[in-house]
Amino acid sequence: MMQNKVDVRGALLSTAPATTTVINVLEETVVPDHVVWSLFNTIFLNSFCLGFVAFVYSVKARDRKMVGDLTGAQSFASTARCLNIWALVLGIISIVCGSREPGWGGTELSPVR
Repeated sequence: MMQNKVDVRGALLSTAPATTTVINVLEETVVPDHVVWSLFNTIFLNSFCLGFVAFVYSVKARDRKMVGDLTGAQSFASTARCLNIWALVLGIISIVCGSREPGWGGTELSPVR
């Protein structure tokens, strides 16, 4: 019969080689879906309906992220980001150009009869 020696601390001493196990834990990749930015552009700067289309792509990106399809989520989020940038730029241009027209904002005086 073979007996194992006991260490002072109480652990068994063995002649078997030590094995290690490595567990890879994947970190959750953050994919921004730009829903808040798209909603802002939809409500305030909806030039050529780009804000609404960006909102649709943002919701699709969020849905893909919830399912676990990170590649699809990144694709939809990238499209939403591009549409949001265009909606923001065109909205700012339309506000700046629109404010230069006479009568915009009710500042024009009507002639007295």
